[in-house]
Amino acid sequence: MHHATDRRLHSALRALSARFPTIESAVSEAAALRARLSLPMGVVHVISDVHGEHAKLRHVINNASGELRLLVDHILGDSLTPAQKAEFLSVLYYPREAINARSHAIVQEGRRRDWVFDMLSQQFRIIRELRRHYRRVHFEDLLPDWYRELFIELGSNQRPEYVRQMLDELARFDRDWGAVRAGARLIRNLSCDELLVIGDLGDRGPRMDAVCDTLMRQPRCRIVWGNHDMLWLGAHLGHEPTMLTMLRFSIRYRRISQLEEGYGVIMAPLERLVRQVYADDPAARFLPKGEGFRDALTIARMQKAVSILQFKAEGRLLERHPEWNLEHRRLLHRIRFEQGKAVAVTINGVEHPMADQHLPTIDPNDPYAYSPEEQACVDRLRESFTRSMRLRQHMEWMVRHGSMWTRRDDVLFFHACVPVDDKGEPLKLKVEGRDLAGRELMDAFNSIIRRAMRKRWFGLDADADWLWYLWGGPRSPLFGKDKLATFETSFLADKATHKEHKNPYFERMHDPAFVRRIGALFGMGDDVLLVNGHVPVKLENGEQPIKRGGNAITIDGAFSQAYGDRGYTLVLRPDRIDLAQHAPFQGVEAAISSGADIVPTITRVREYPTPRSVGDTLLGELIRGDIADLEELVKAYQEGSVIERDVPVRD
Repeated sequence: MHHATDRRLHSALRALSARFPTIESAVSEAAALRARLSLPMGVVHVISDVHGEHAKLRHVINNASGELRLLVDHILGDSLTPAQKAEFLSVLYYPREAINARSHAIVQEGRRRDWVFDMLSQQFRIIRELRRHYRRVHFEDLLPDWYRELFIELGSNQRPEYVRQMLDELARFDRDWGAVRAGARLIRNLSCDELLVIGDLGDRGPRMDAVCDTLMRQPRCRIVWGNHDMLWLGAHLGHEPTMLTMLRFSIRYRRISQLEEGYGVIMAPLERLVRQVYADDPAARFLPKGEGFRDALTIARMQKAVSILQFKAEGRLLERHPEWNLEHRRLLHRIRFEQGKAVAVTINGVEHPMADQHLPTIDPNDPYAYSPEEQACVDRLRESFTRSMRLRQHMEWMVRHGSMWTRRDDVLFFHACVPVDDKGEPLKLKVEGRDLAGRELMDAFNSIIRRAMRKRWFGLDADADWLWYLWGGPRSPLFGKDKLATFETSFLADKATHKEHKNPYFERMHDPAFVRRIGALFGMGDDVLLVNGHVPVKLENGEQPIKRGGNAITIDGAFSQAYGDRGYTLVLRPDRIDLAQHAPFQGVEAAISSGADIVPTITRVREYPTPRSVGDTLLGELIRGDIADLEELVKAYQEGSVIERDVPVRD
């Protein structure tokens, strides 16, 4: 065993030597890492439940949850007039749009050379302040290659005339505006060490594709998956129950353009089905929300058609998985038909009248089978989803950068909950023959989700079926309710049947002892701060994001316009944790023309006696491990067990 350990260590050191081929390179890196331990910990911004609101997401990222306005006031406040400050912030938030709006006037007034130089000089006053928190290599990694020398000169602030000469040459080729845009982007990237999104990137809002594009541009972004994310992942795989559910959301909120324009998914098969089967259907219970190019009645019929497809696909899925104990949610065979009309349905032993009796594609003798027209529609839709290369790119990125839960030092994050019983004990769910709960359950789903993505070329199996369960199963950590009442809200007038009961977890979040017990399941200490999204905080009903016990927060603040257009960002800083409450967003044009901004309301959640350095964090523990490995490598070089590589000799 001792020799095996030595061999593994030697192999690890040989692998490390490929990056650091000499004693000097290893010692230099160890010295830089040890110095990094003394730097302030990086600022982490946490947001939840974006739900397709790409424009607001972009603004919250661009203004660093309001922090950049405060930084500009602090550093440039005395040197800018209110008009100059408004202009500077608009260029900082939206450099391309703001420059396009102003460049003609700037050129006409003969101010181009001075305007570009002054704007860059002001930007680099901000950059010099922000870069103090980073290693030089990290800062330089963020520099665009084509402006690297210019930015290094601006950073040193020693040769302004040299900088002007460079800008004059850039202006000859109309590239000086690009330097200003790159400066703004550098500020935004330095203002946030990490962006963490705890679930639900799409649905309800207009453009899931634009949300993914925005997040993928961030230097460091991590995802904690939400239940709506499982729908998009399943749609990419061609898993019918999740694909059809996601499609129903897009139709219900009139967000079809994100599929047609964003992902190249065609709606023609569904429109053909509507013409064939639902052409005269009033579809009164399926009228959509919002505005769009297609008329409301057509959208209503499309939503009804895809809802029936969804219920059929879900019914077959639940029949495949009796171990989920969801037979009572297979409802189509419980509908009573009279003279071709659906007159009533029996749910939990109670018969309810159907508010919509026109279900022409349901065969009472085989209610979960697609009609020939439906089968043709689903086949073509599945082909369109699975062939979308852009959707595949986004889903691969989401899986690669995501997980079921994560932590940042004393803060624990997951999207929804740890399902518990009435006594607060974690509920077990049988997964692949094992009864799992809490962290073990989430870790198992981590593997299943990644496995489902890897196996997409070889056909769908039980791994893909779990994506649907994660979306809406009663013991799913991403859902946390007893049922999805979509059928009831679609077809029953009795609103009592529409009720979805939350898991006891959401009420017990107010109990600090319960929160500590949940934290312990994930290896957290008694100082744990538990953070989830999923359930919008209804301020109008007196709800608050910070729970009564003070050690749990819900940061789903109805970011989506469909839910209130507010939202929260949790900001983890070296000395404190702040909760930023965002107001509605007036749009990019208003931000440029009138200086409109989202100035959040800040609530202090937690303060630390002394500002935390990198060395005080979990990242610091990892860095100390890297330092120890480098020191072992130096020792191996010195003893000759690993041989230094030849490098060019320099005088």
